[in-house]
Amino acid sequence: MDQAKKTITYFFLVLWALIVLFPFYWMVLTSVKSYGAYNSEYIPKFFTLSPTMQNYVDAFTSVPLGRYFLNTIIFTVLTTAIMIVVITLAAFAFARLDFRGRNGAFVLFLSLMMIPNELVIITNFVTITNLDMRNTFQGLILPSVTSVFYIYLLKENFEQVPDSLYKAAKVDGTSDMKYLLKVLVPMSKPTLITVTILKIIECWNSYVWPRLITDDEAYYLVSNGIQEIRENGFGRENIPAMMAAVVAISLPLIVLFLLFHKKIMAGVSRGGTKG
Repeated sequence: MDQAKKTITYFFLVLWALIVLFPFYWMVLTSVKSYGAYNSEYIPKFFTLSPTMQNYVDAFTSVPLGRYFLNTIIFTVLTTAIMIVVITLAAFAFARLDFRGRNGAFVLFLSLMMIPNELVIITNFVTITNLDMRNTFQGLILPSVTSVFYIYLLKENFEQVPDSLYKAAKVDGTSDMKYLLKVLVPMSKPTLITVTILKIIECWNSYVWPRLITDDEAYYLVSNGIQEIRENGFGRENIPAMMAAVVAISLPLIVLFLLFHKKIMAGVSRGGTKG
């Protein structure tokens, strides 16, 4: 009976995995079909006997996809690095520093998660525009250097460290900053790695804000570059070349997730568990 349940479970898991992975397979398959072969298929084929890499060559030569990659890397690295510093200091303040109104301030801080993202985007757009930061990396980066959820996640991690350890460190004359860097950060390394990876994915997939704040192609990210490629690059009809560009853009995130998916799950589960 147990063997039958296990067989049925694995059958549906495999079936669901095939359903989830099929769009990725179709994307890669289309990207290695020539433009003529793709358009000659009245009934779509699930394989090709004559794959070509020309679409990938076109993706990097017909449009400035390399520049989009470079812009995205700069945006992702700077945003993630600044955010890690900001949320680490904020989480430490809420978790360990004793100041008047701390709990009320944290509750108010958490309530920001209830504000619709559209309202935040409008406010950020007005602010960045008034500061004359449109079409700059500063304008792209500044609204994304903090996160209420990541601060909460890291605060829960810091609070798992016993208060007695902090008090003992203070008795020994250890400063708050030294305690944070020498004790809390090393002990919360799994969560920090998780937050870093999730933020990288978030930055790489960012679409609405970069599209709103930049209209200069020199500052386009890969997510916005896809729309530019579709409109002014290959054209709407050249689907194989578009799919090649999408595969090239998606590959770094896929590799990143495959390498660190266990750390992501471990960090999230650790941050959500107290005691």
